[in-house]
Amino acid sequence: MVKRIAALLLSAIVLTAAAGCNYEELAQRSDTDYGSRQANDPKMLGSKSYGPLSTNPHQHDNSFFEYSSAISRRVTDLNGIASAIVMLTDKNAYVGLMLDWTAVGTRNSGGRSEQDNTGTNEGVYNHDTGSPYGNSRALVSPYNSYFSVNDINDLSDELKQTVALKVRELAPAVQEVHISANMEFVNYFNDFAKEAWGGRSLMPWIDQFNTVVKYHFAGGKEMPPPITQPGTNSPSESQMDQ
Repeated sequence: MVKRIAALLLSAIVLTAAAGCNYEELAQRSDTDYGSRQANDPKMLGSKSYGPLSTNPHQHDNSFFEYSSAISRRVTDLNGIASAIVMLTDKNAYVGLMLDWTAVGTRNSGGRSEQDNTGTNEGVYNHDTGSPYGNSRALVSPYNSYFSVNDINDLSDELKQTVALKVRELAPAVQEVHISANMEFVNYFNDFAKEAWGGRSLMPWIDQFNTVVKYHFAGGKEMPPPITQPGTNSPSESQMDQ
């Protein structure tokens, strides 16, 4: 709600300045617009800050990873983002995003939303089946959820650049920043974050973490079973089973 009010206030300021020559620049600089995609757009000036920047075949062979609550909060504060989960490693930063459509142009292209939230108007979770039950283990789901984007290439380049610059501002030593709003990716990251919130080490899950990031960012062929799949152990559940 706070971000929606801020977006409306910023829109009002921009509209007030419409008669001036700075209208277009104000809109392009704000984090309410990730879709202008004009030449010399101020968000895209300078070098690319996200995605693969090296030819190192072992770039995603991370030795450790940790959850950053501070950077997660700062990225979440950006318009268009409902929540962010940021993991730092010895090499990279990885960012899982949930979107809330409070900004323009968060997708590179149009298309159907991956979420069906019509059940909220009917008092059910799954509009297709009428079921009132959801998957409590999933942060992002196909129903009554914030929004996901399956393919990282469908996320606005301006959005990814804005997020990457924010991450690098707070963690200048990272070599690469990789960003996804994929549903399963975010759900994996949420499960890893739960371990950190519980005060447990993430190191038992470094191999699974590397498998996940390689699959999404390096063309990896292997993927752990979806953590939202019934009967699949999450990290915390696996530890309790031991």
